[in-house]
Amino acid sequence: MATKPVREGSASEKMKLKSLLLRYYPPGIMLEYEKSGELKTKSIDLLDLGPSTDVDALVEEIQKAEPLITASRTDQVKLLIQRLQEKLGQHSNHRFYLFKVLRAHILPLTNVALNKSGSCFITGSYDRTCKLWDTASGEELHTLEGHRNVVYAIAFNNPYGDKIATGSFDKTCKLWSVETGKCYHTFRGHTAEIVCLSFNPQSTLVATGSMDTTAKLWDIQNGEEVFTLTGHSAEIISLSFNTSGNRIITGSFDHTVAVWDADTGRKVYTLIGHCAEISSALFNWDCSLILTGSMDKTCMLWDATNGKCVATLTGHDDEILDSCFDYTGKLIATASADGTARVFSAATRKCITKLEGHEGEISKISFNPQGNRLLTGSSDKTARIWDAQTGQCLQVLEGHTDEIFTCTFNYKGDIVITGSKDNTCRIWR
Repeated sequence: MATKPVREGSASEKMKLKSLLLRYYPPGIMLEYEKSGELKTKSIDLLDLGPSTDVDALVEEIQKAEPLITASRTDQVKLLIQRLQEKLGQHSNHRFYLFKVLRAHILPLTNVALNKSGSCFITGSYDRTCKLWDTASGEELHTLEGHRNVVYAIAFNNPYGDKIATGSFDKTCKLWSVETGKCYHTFRGHTAEIVCLSFNPQSTLVATGSMDTTAKLWDIQNGEEVFTLTGHSAEIISLSFNTSGNRIITGSFDHTVAVWDADTGRKVYTLIGHCAEISSALFNWDCSLILTGSMDKTCMLWDATNGKCVATLTGHDDEILDSCFDYTGKLIATASADGTARVFSAATRKCITKLEGHEGEISKISFNPQGNRLLTGSSDKTARIWDAQTGQCLQVLEGHTDEIFTCTFNYKGDIVITGSKDNTCRIWR
Protein backbone atom coordinates (compact mmCIF):
# COMPACT_ATOMS: atom_id res chain seq x y z
CA MET A 1 0.00 0.00 0.00
CA ALA A 2 1.58 3.28 -1.07
CA THR A 3 1.53 6.09 1.46
CA LYS A 4 1.23 9.71 0.44
CA PRO A 5 4.39 11.74 0.95
CA VAL A 6 3.94 14.10 3.89
CA ARG A 7 5.29 17.60 3.44
CA GLU A 8 7.92 18.19 6.13
CA GLY A 9 6.34 20.14 8.95
CA SER A 10 2.71 19.56 7.97
CA ALA A 11 2.09 17.21 10.88
CA SER A 12 3.99 19.30 13.37
CA GLU A 13 2.22 22.51 12.32
CA LYS A 14 -1.05 21.05 13.57
CA MET A 15 0.47 19.00 16.39
CA LYS A 16 3.11 20.19 18.79
CA LEU A 17 4.85 17.84 21.21
CA LYS A 18 4.91 19.29 24.74
CA SER A 19 6.49 16.52 26.81
CA LEU A 20 7.52 12.88 26.95
CA LEU A 21 6.81 10.76 30.02
CA LEU A 22 7.85 7.26 30.98
CA ARG A 23 5.35 4.53 31.73
CA TYR A 24 6.99 1.61 33.49
CA TYR A 25 4.20 -0.98 33.54
CA PRO A 26 3.62 -2.03 30.88
CA PRO A 27 6.67 -0.34 29.31
CA GLY A 28 5.88 2.63 27.09
CA ILE A 29 6.32 6.35 26.46
CA MET A 30 3.46 8.79 26.95
CA LEU A 31 3.32 11.80 24.62
CA GLU A 32 1.66 15.02 25.68
CA TYR A 33 0.98 17.17 22.63
CA GLU A 34 -1.06 20.13 21.50
CA LYS A 35 -3.47 19.74 18.60
CA SER A 36 -5.39 22.82 17.42
CA GLY A 37 -4.80 24.40 20.82
CA GLU A 38 -6.04 21.37 22.80
CA LEU A 39 -3.76 19.32 25.08
CA LYS A 40 -3.90 15.59 24.27
CA THR A 41 -2.00 12.46 25.21
CA LYS A 42 -1.15 9.26 23.41
CA SER A 43 1.10 6.35 24.21
CA ILE A 44 3.73 4.34 22.38
CA ASP A 45 3.54 0.82 23.77
CA LEU A 46 6.88 -1.00 24.03
CA LEU A 47 5.52 -4.36 25.19
CA ASP A 48 8.40 -6.36 23.68
CA LEU A 49 11.15 -4.20 25.18
CA GLY A 50 13.81 -6.28 26.92
CA PRO A 51 17.33 -5.81 28.30
CA SER A 52 18.83 -6.89 24.95
CA THR A 53 16.66 -4.74 22.64
CA ASP A 54 18.66 -2.65 20.13
CA VAL A 55 17.72 0.87 21.25
CA ASP A 56 18.96 2.69 18.12
CA ALA A 57 16.91 0.44 15.83
CA LEU A 58 13.85 0.81 18.08
CA VAL A 59 14.08 4.62 18.10
CA GLU A 60 14.35 4.61 14.29
CA GLU A 61 11.23 2.43 14.11
CA ILE A 62 9.34 4.75 16.51
CA GLN A 63 10.30 7.82 14.46
CA LYS A 64 9.02 6.21 11.25
CA ALA A 65 5.66 5.50 12.87
CA GLU A 66 5.23 8.63 15.00
CA PRO A 67 5.60 12.07 13.34
CA LEU A 68 5.60 13.83 16.73
CA ILE A 69 9.00 12.29 17.51
CA THR A 70 11.22 14.50 15.35
CA ALA A 71 14.98 14.16 14.86
CA SER A 72 15.65 16.73 17.59
CA ARG A 73 14.00 14.35 20.08
CA THR A 74 16.13 11.30 19.19
CA ASP A 75 18.55 11.52 22.11
CA GLN A 76 15.78 12.16 24.63
CA VAL A 77 13.80 9.13 23.44
CA LYS A 78 16.95 6.96 23.53
CA LEU A 79 17.56 8.01 27.10
CA LEU A 80 13.97 7.24 28.10
CA ILE A 81 14.12 3.78 26.53
CA GLN A 82 17.43 3.06 28.29
CA ARG A 83 15.82 4.05 31.58
CA LEU A 84 12.94 1.68 30.85
CA GLN A 85 15.42 -1.10 30.06
CA GLU A 86 17.19 -0.52 33.37
CA LYS A 87 13.90 -0.63 35.23
CA LEU A 88 12.89 -3.88 33.50
CA GLY A 89 16.28 -5.34 34.40
CA GLN A 90 15.75 -4.70 38.12
CA HIS A 91 13.55 -7.67 38.85
CA SER A 92 11.95 -7.19 42.20
CA ASN A 93 13.08 -9.71 44.78
CA HIS A 94 11.10 -7.97 47.44
CA ARG A 95 10.39 -9.84 50.67
CA PHE A 96 7.14 -8.83 52.33
CA TYR A 97 6.74 -8.31 56.06
CA LEU A 98 3.54 -7.75 57.98
CA PHE A 99 3.21 -4.01 58.51
CA LYS A 100 -0.29 -3.58 59.95
CA VAL A 101 -3.40 -5.55 60.87
CA LEU A 102 -6.60 -3.55 60.52
CA ARG A 103 -9.89 -4.59 62.08
CA ALA A 104 -11.63 -2.53 59.49
CA HIS A 105 -15.31 -3.27 60.15
CA ILE A 106 -17.40 -5.03 62.80
CA LEU A 107 -19.40 -6.94 60.17
CA PRO A 108 -17.76 -9.00 57.39
CA LEU A 109 -15.61 -7.43 54.68
CA THR A 110 -16.66 -7.79 51.05
CA ASN A 111 -13.81 -6.28 49.06
CA VAL A 112 -10.55 -4.35 49.25
CA ALA A 113 -9.10 -2.03 46.58
CA LEU A 114 -5.91 0.07 46.36
CA ASN A 115 -5.31 3.35 44.58
CA LYS A 116 -2.55 3.30 41.97
CA SER A 117 0.36 4.32 44.17
CA GLY A 118 -0.85 2.25 47.09
CA SER A 119 -0.94 5.33 49.34
CA CYS A 120 -4.52 4.56 50.34
CA PHE A 121 -7.05 1.78 50.04
CA ILE A 122 -10.75 1.12 50.55
CA THR A 123 -12.75 -1.65 52.22
CA GLY A 124 -16.39 -2.56 51.63
CA SER A 125 -18.52 -4.30 54.23
CA TYR A 126 -21.80 -5.84 55.27
CA ASP A 127 -22.06 -2.90 57.71
CA ARG A 128 -23.29 -0.81 54.71
CA THR A 129 -20.21 1.41 54.60
CA CYS A 130 -17.01 1.77 52.64
CA LYS A 131 -13.96 2.97 54.54
CA LEU A 132 -10.94 4.80 53.15
CA TRP A 133 -7.57 4.08 54.80
CA ASP A 134 -4.10 5.59 54.73
CA THR A 135 -1.73 2.71 53.93
CA ALA A 136 1.38 4.15 55.59
CA SER A 137 -0.25 4.86 58.96
CA GLY A 138 -3.21 2.47 58.90
CA GLU A 139 -5.41 5.44 59.87
CA GLU A 140 -9.03 5.64 58.75
CA LEU A 141 -9.46 8.72 56.54
CA HIS A 142 -13.20 8.59 55.79
CA THR A 143 -16.25 6.42 56.33
CA LEU A 144 -18.51 6.60 53.29
CA GLU A 145 -22.03 6.25 54.67
CA GLY A 146 -25.37 6.28 52.88
CA HIS A 147 -26.02 2.84 51.39
CA ARG A 148 -28.98 0.94 52.87
CA ASN A 149 -27.51 -2.53 52.40
CA VAL A 150 -24.23 -4.42 51.94
CA VAL A 151 -21.49 -2.47 50.11
CA TYR A 152 -20.18 -5.16 47.81
CA ALA A 153 -18.29 -3.77 44.78
CA ILE A 154 -15.77 -0.96 45.26
CA ALA A 155 -13.20 0.79 43.04
CA PHE A 156 -10.95 3.82 42.69
CA ASN A 157 -10.89 5.68 39.37
CA ASN A 158 -7.25 4.75 38.80
CA PRO A 159 -4.86 6.11 37.64
CA TYR A 160 -6.35 9.40 38.96
CA GLY A 161 -7.50 8.10 42.33
CA ASP A 162 -9.62 11.13 43.26
CA LYS A 163 -12.97 9.29 43.14
CA ILE A 164 -14.44 6.08 44.57
CA ALA A 165 -17.44 4.11 43.31
CA THR A 166 -19.41 1.78 45.59
CA GLY A 167 -21.99 -0.75 44.40
CA SER A 168 -24.49 -2.11 46.89
CA PHE A 169 -27.11 -4.76 47.48
CA ASP A 170 -29.47 -1.75 47.86
CA LYS A 171 -29.43 -1.69 43.99
CA THR A 172 -27.63 1.67 43.80
CA CYS A 173 -24.11 2.80 43.02
CA LYS A 174 -22.63 5.88 44.65
CA LEU A 175 -19.76 8.12 43.53
CA TRP A 176 -17.60 9.71 46.24
CA SER A 177 -14.80 12.25 46.61
CA VAL A 178 -11.58 10.75 47.98
CA GLU A 179 -10.54 14.12 49.38
CA THR A 180 -13.71 15.01 51.30
CA GLY A 181 -15.58 11.69 51.58
CA LYS A 182 -18.70 13.43 50.24
CA CYS A 183 -21.12 11.67 47.88
CA TYR A 184 -21.30 13.29 44.40
CA HIS A 185 -24.05 11.12 42.87
CA THR A 186 -26.30 8.17 43.60
CA PHE A 187 -26.95 6.13 40.46
CA ARG A 188 -30.43 4.54 40.57
CA GLY A 189 -31.97 2.22 38.02
CA HIS A 190 -30.93 -1.37 38.68
CA THR A 191 -33.72 -3.62 39.98
CA ALA A 192 -31.45 -6.01 41.92
CA GLU A 193 -28.10 -6.09 43.76
CA ILE A 194 -25.03 -4.53 42.14
CA VAL A 195 -22.17 -7.05 42.33
CA CYS A 196 -19.43 -5.63 40.08
CA LEU A 197 -18.33 -2.24 38.81
CA SER A 198 -15.54 -0.52 36.97
CA PHE A 199 -14.46 2.97 35.89
CA ASN A 200 -13.41 3.48 32.28
CA PRO A 201 -9.70 4.42 31.92
CA GLN A 202 -10.60 8.05 31.10
CA SER A 203 -12.62 8.28 34.33
CA THR A 204 -15.66 9.70 32.54
CA LEU A 205 -17.93 6.68 33.04
CA VAL A 206 -18.62 4.07 35.67
CA ALA A 207 -20.11 0.72 34.65
CA THR A 208 -22.15 -1.45 37.03
CA GLY A 209 -23.17 -5.10 36.71
CA SER A 210 -26.18 -6.48 38.52
CA MET A 211 -28.14 -9.56 39.54
CA ASP A 212 -30.92 -8.06 37.36
CA THR A 213 -28.96 -9.42 34.29
CA THR A 214 -28.08 -5.94 32.99
CA ALA A 215 -25.06 -3.67 33.11
CA LYS A 216 -25.43 0.10 33.11
CA LEU A 217 -23.09 2.93 32.15
CA TRP A 218 -23.27 6.15 34.13
CA ASP A 219 -21.89 9.61 33.40
CA ILE A 220 -19.58 10.72 36.21
CA GLN A 221 -20.06 14.46 35.51
CA ASN A 222 -23.85 14.72 35.50
CA GLY A 223 -24.83 11.51 37.30
CA GLU A 224 -27.10 10.38 34.45
CA GLU A 225 -27.51 6.87 33.05
CA VAL A 226 -25.87 6.69 29.61
CA PHE A 227 -26.77 3.14 28.45
CA THR A 228 -28.27 -0.09 29.71
CA LEU A 229 -26.56 -3.19 28.32
CA THR A 230 -29.23 -5.86 27.96
CA GLY A 231 -28.82 -9.35 26.54
CA HIS A 232 -27.67 -11.64 29.32
CA SER A 233 -30.20 -14.10 30.76
CA ALA A 234 -28.63 -14.41 34.23
CA GLU A 235 -26.72 -12.20 36.66
CA ILE A 236 -23.59 -10.35 35.52
CA ILE A 237 -20.73 -11.09 37.89
CA SER A 238 -17.70 -9.73 36.03
CA LEU A 239 -17.23 -6.48 34.15
CA SER A 240 -14.24 -4.58 32.79
CA PHE A 241 -13.19 -2.03 30.17
CA ASN A 242 -10.36 -2.48 27.69
CA THR A 243 -7.30 -0.20 27.86
CA SER A 244 -8.61 2.34 25.36
CA GLY A 245 -12.05 2.45 27.01
CA ASN A 246 -14.10 1.83 23.84
CA ARG A 247 -15.11 -1.75 24.77
CA ILE A 248 -16.70 -3.31 27.85
CA ILE A 249 -16.74 -7.00 28.61
CA THR A 250 -19.37 -8.66 30.83
CA GLY A 251 -19.31 -12.21 32.17
CA SER A 252 -22.50 -13.87 33.32
CA PHE A 253 -23.92 -16.90 35.10
CA ASP A 254 -25.67 -17.63 31.76
CA HIS A 255 -22.30 -19.18 30.67
CA THR A 256 -21.63 -16.43 28.11
CA VAL A 257 -19.45 -13.35 27.87
CA ALA A 258 -20.56 -10.26 25.94
CA VAL A 259 -18.41 -7.54 24.40
CA TRP A 260 -20.06 -4.12 24.09
CA ASP A 261 -19.24 -0.86 22.34
CA ALA A 262 -18.89 1.70 25.13
CA ASP A 263 -19.66 4.60 22.79
CA THR A 264 -23.01 3.24 21.55
CA GLY A 265 -24.05 0.64 24.14
CA ARG A 266 -24.43 -1.94 21.35
CA LYS A 267 -23.36 -5.54 21.71
CA VAL A 268 -20.40 -6.34 19.45
CA TYR A 269 -20.00 -10.09 20.14
CA THR A 270 -21.28 -12.83 22.38
CA LEU A 271 -18.53 -15.30 23.29
CA ILE A 272 -20.19 -18.71 23.44
CA GLY A 273 -18.23 -21.81 24.39
CA HIS A 274 -18.12 -22.24 28.16
CA CYS A 275 -20.53 -24.79 29.62
CA ALA A 276 -20.83 -23.34 33.14
CA GLU A 277 -20.90 -19.99 34.96
CA ILE A 278 -18.23 -17.41 34.07
CA SER A 279 -15.91 -16.37 36.92
CA SER A 280 -13.73 -13.78 35.13
CA ALA A 281 -13.51 -11.97 31.80
CA LEU A 282 -10.91 -9.42 30.73
CA PHE A 283 -8.87 -7.92 27.86
CA ASN A 284 -5.10 -7.98 27.55
CA TRP A 285 -3.26 -4.65 27.43
CA ASP A 286 -3.21 -4.16 23.65
CA CYS A 287 -6.88 -5.24 23.40
CA SER A 288 -6.08 -8.08 20.96
CA LEU A 289 -7.13 -10.95 23.24
CA ILE A 290 -9.88 -11.71 25.73
CA LEU A 291 -9.43 -14.19 28.57
CA THR A 292 -12.43 -15.87 30.22
CA GLY A 293 -12.48 -18.25 33.17
CA SER A 294 -15.32 -20.56 34.07
CA MET A 295 -16.71 -23.01 36.58
CA ASP A 296 -16.34 -25.58 33.75
CA LYS A 297 -12.64 -25.95 34.83
CA THR A 298 -11.29 -24.18 31.72
CA CYS A 299 -10.15 -20.78 30.57
CA MET A 300 -10.74 -19.70 27.01
CA LEU A 301 -8.73 -17.26 24.93
CA TRP A 302 -10.62 -15.26 22.28
CA ASP A 303 -9.57 -13.04 19.39
CA ALA A 304 -10.95 -9.64 20.40
CA THR A 305 -11.23 -8.47 16.79
CA ASN A 306 -13.72 -11.16 15.70
CA GLY A 307 -14.96 -12.87 18.88
CA LYS A 308 -13.62 -16.28 17.85
CA CYS A 309 -12.14 -18.71 20.38
CA VAL A 310 -8.43 -19.27 19.66
CA ALA A 311 -7.57 -21.62 22.54
CA THR A 312 -8.97 -23.52 25.51
CA LEU A 313 -6.61 -23.70 28.49
CA THR A 314 -7.12 -26.99 30.30
CA GLY A 315 -5.45 -28.91 33.09
CA HIS A 316 -7.31 -27.87 36.22
CA ASP A 317 -9.39 -30.50 38.05
CA ASP A 318 -11.95 -28.08 39.44
CA GLU A 319 -13.61 -24.71 38.83
CA ILE A 320 -11.51 -21.73 37.69
CA LEU A 321 -12.12 -19.04 40.30
CA ASP A 322 -9.87 -16.30 38.91
CA SER A 323 -7.65 -15.60 35.91
CA CYS A 324 -5.54 -12.70 34.67
CA PHE A 325 -2.97 -11.43 32.17
CA ASP A 326 0.33 -9.89 33.21
CA TYR A 327 0.67 -6.17 32.37
CA THR A 328 2.21 -6.81 28.93
CA GLY A 329 -0.29 -9.54 27.99
CA LYS A 330 2.41 -12.17 27.39
CA LEU A 331 1.50 -14.39 30.34
CA ILE A 332 -1.79 -15.75 31.66
CA ALA A 333 -2.39 -17.04 35.18
CA THR A 334 -5.28 -19.22 36.32
CA ALA A 335 -6.41 -20.03 39.88
CA SER A 336 -8.64 -22.96 40.71
CA ALA A 337 -10.73 -24.60 43.38
CA ASP A 338 -8.36 -27.59 42.94
CA GLY A 339 -5.82 -25.67 45.07
CA THR A 340 -3.35 -25.04 42.24
CA ALA A 341 -2.58 -22.18 39.90
CA ARG A 342 -1.04 -22.33 36.44
CA VAL A 343 0.88 -19.96 34.19
CA PHE A 344 0.39 -20.13 30.41
CA SER A 345 2.11 -18.38 27.51
CA ALA A 346 -0.40 -16.20 25.65
CA ALA A 347 1.52 -16.79 22.40
CA THR A 348 1.91 -20.59 22.50
CA ARG A 349 -1.08 -21.23 24.84
CA LYS A 350 1.11 -23.84 26.57
CA CYS A 351 1.36 -24.25 30.34
CA ILE A 352 4.71 -22.87 31.50
CA THR A 353 4.48 -23.79 35.16
CA LYS A 354 2.20 -25.02 37.95
CA LEU A 355 1.97 -23.34 41.36
CA GLU A 356 1.50 -26.06 43.96
CA GLY A 357 1.48 -25.64 47.73
CA HIS A 358 -1.84 -24.21 48.85
CA GLU A 359 -4.01 -26.56 50.90
CA GLY A 360 -7.32 -25.10 49.82
CA GLU A 361 -8.98 -23.44 46.85
CA ILE A 362 -7.33 -20.36 45.35
CA SER A 363 -9.88 -17.61 44.79
CA LYS A 364 -7.56 -14.77 43.74
CA ILE A 365 -4.49 -14.46 41.54
CA SER A 366 -2.55 -11.49 40.16
CA PHE A 367 0.86 -10.62 38.69
CA ASN A 368 3.04 -7.90 40.12
CA PRO A 369 3.48 -5.06 37.60
CA GLN A 370 6.98 -6.31 36.70
CA GLY A 371 5.45 -9.65 35.72
CA ASN A 372 8.00 -11.81 37.54
CA ARG A 373 5.91 -12.56 40.63
CA LEU A 374 2.43 -13.91 41.29
CA LEU A 375 0.25 -13.38 44.34
CA THR A 376 -2.42 -15.90 45.32
CA GLY A 377 -5.01 -15.92 48.11
CA SER A 378 -6.56 -19.12 49.40
CA SER A 379 -9.13 -20.66 51.70
CA ASP A 380 -6.15 -22.23 53.55
CA LYS A 381 -5.81 -18.80 55.29
CA THR A 382 -2.53 -17.93 53.52
CA ALA A 383 -1.48 -15.75 50.62
CA ARG A 384 1.61 -16.77 48.69
CA ILE A 385 4.19 -15.07 46.48
CA TRP A 386 5.50 -17.19 43.59
CA ASP A 387 8.16 -16.95 40.90
CA ALA A 388 6.09 -16.58 37.71
CA GLN A 389 8.63 -18.43 35.53
CA THR A 390 9.67 -21.35 37.74
CA GLY A 391 6.49 -21.73 39.82
CA GLN A 392 8.57 -21.80 43.01
CA CYS A 393 6.83 -20.53 46.14
CA LEU A 394 9.02 -17.69 47.47
CA GLN A 395 6.98 -16.61 50.46
CA VAL A 396 3.93 -17.61 52.50
CA LEU A 397 2.06 -14.67 54.05
CA GLU A 398 0.66 -16.21 57.22
CA GLY A 399 -1.39 -14.86 60.10
CA HIS A 400 -4.99 -14.65 58.94
CA THR A 401 -7.27 -16.99 60.91
CA ASP A 402 -9.84 -17.59 58.14
CA GLU A 403 -9.91 -17.78 54.36
CA ILE A 404 -8.40 -14.98 52.27
CA PHE A 405 -10.82 -13.82 49.59
CA THR A 406 -8.91 -10.86 48.22
CA CYS A 407 -5.27 -9.87 47.76
CA THR A 408 -3.64 -7.28 45.58
CA PHE A 409 -0.33 -5.57 44.71
CA ASN A 410 0.07 -1.81 44.35
CA TYR A 411 1.40 -0.42 41.05
CA LYS A 412 5.03 -0.52 42.16
CA GLY A 413 4.70 -4.07 43.43
CA ASP A 414 6.14 -3.29 46.87
CA ILE A 415 2.91 -3.36 48.91
CA VAL A 416 0.42 -6.22 49.25
CA ILE A 417 -2.99 -6.02 50.92
CA THR A 418 -4.89 -9.14 51.95
CA GLY A 419 -8.51 -9.31 53.08
CA SER A 420 -9.91 -12.26 54.98
CA LYS A 421 -13.11 -13.71 56.36
CA ASP A 422 -11.44 -13.25 59.78
CA ASN A 423 -12.53 -9.65 59.20
CA THR A 424 -9.08 -8.13 59.09
CA CYS A 425 -7.03 -6.56 56.34
CA ARG A 426 -3.31 -7.02 56.52
CA ILE A 427 -0.83 -4.65 54.93
CA TRP A 428 2.46 -6.29 53.90
CA ARG A 429 5.43 -4.32 52.63
